[in-house]
Amino acid sequence: MTTTTAPLAGATEPAVLVLEDGTVYRGRAYGARGATLGEAVFSTGMTGYQETLTDPSYAGQIVVQTAPHIGNTGVNAEDAESRRIWVEGYVVRDAARRPSNWRSERPLDEELEEQGVVGIRGIDTRALTRRLRSVGSMRSGIFSGAEAQRPEAELLEAVRGQASMKGAKLAETVSVGETLTIEPADHGWSGEPLGTVVAVDLGIKSMTPRRFAERGLRVHVVPATVSFEELRALSPDGVFFSNGPGDPATADEQVELLRRVLREGIPFFGICFGNQLLGRALGFGTYKLPFGHRGINQPVLDRSTGKVEITAQNHGFAVDAPLEGPVTAPQEEFGRVEVSHVCLNDDVVEGIRCLDVPAFSVQYHPEAAAGPHDAAYLFDRFTDLMSAGSQKAGK
Repeated sequence: MTTTTAPLAGATEPAVLVLEDGTVYRGRAYGARGATLGEAVFSTGMTGYQETLTDPSYAGQIVVQTAPHIGNTGVNAEDAESRRIWVEGYVVRDAARRPSNWRSERPLDEELEEQGVVGIRGIDTRALTRRLRSVGSMRSGIFSGAEAQRPEAELLEAVRGQASMKGAKLAETVSVGETLTIEPADHGWSGEPLGTVVAVDLGIKSMTPRRFAERGLRVHVVPATVSFEELRALSPDGVFFSNGPGDPATADEQVELLRRVLREGIPFFGICFGNQLLGRALGFGTYKLPFGHRGINQPVLDRSTGKVEITAQNHGFAVDAPLEGPVTAPQEEFGRVEVSHVCLNDDVVEGIRCLDVPAFSVQYHPEAAAGPHDAAYLFDRFTDLMSAGSQKAGK
């Protein structure tokens, strides 16, 4: 018996990836045809490519998958982390010719094409990753079909003409436009809600409010532009700041909002971008990492327990805070603070805990769809913090 496999759409169409340092990689078109620009970054996850593509934190970036085989399990509606694909472009080595998984609803290349995501396949992603590790994340562009025929000098000029991720203000572009409410009863909780969380959407992943709801918390997901008065009107027992794209140094409005939350004594929890904004609210600076942390196998030490967690991460910026503490926050009104978690690969700050106000945050993703669940306890820690706050307030 002979089995035939349908070729990928546009299997012979050329594509080219150009980095700002002039490095050029030639391959074949994957997904939509055309041209796209963004910051080239690499993700080391062996699984979860659909969750990566739909993570709003990747807005403005061209993602390189270090795992060689991509598309094997297709895509489905259930695994998307948001309403659409957010990456600017996609780079893979060996694209699956057709998916083979009982949950698959369509091939990945068809999804990329439908959503207008320009990609490239068939290049040496190992060499590309080593380049990015040596030089750092770079401005880049993917050009396929007719665009790939343009002179390399012209393509390089387009790549170098784009703005840098440093200084990019992107959270508002991926946030919801109006408040959404997630009820605990819709996620297996029986009985009345235990409390209310207002989650400021800076690029939130769909699994995050679900993790709160599973613990009996009603979640109001609000736009990144929410005012303190609008937030306060929702009577939160706790406030959450989500992950998101862009440079935290541009988020002055959200930093001021967070400072008001801290002054009011409302329990706070932040993830990723939210961790960076807590750092800024406390008076610390932030800085851009050379090539960032992106993947589902990053080792982090929880200093309070001495345990090492394997974590899912996606960040190109970090908080500049002293690793040895506690110390008084530069914004002295918020009292003492300490670095609670550190990355064991490079000592990057991976978590902050306030000792005099009810607030903490982590740089990684404890919701970790398509990743490790070592850090799921952090949702319980926040639930306990809110419960303590309610008892103190006499609720």
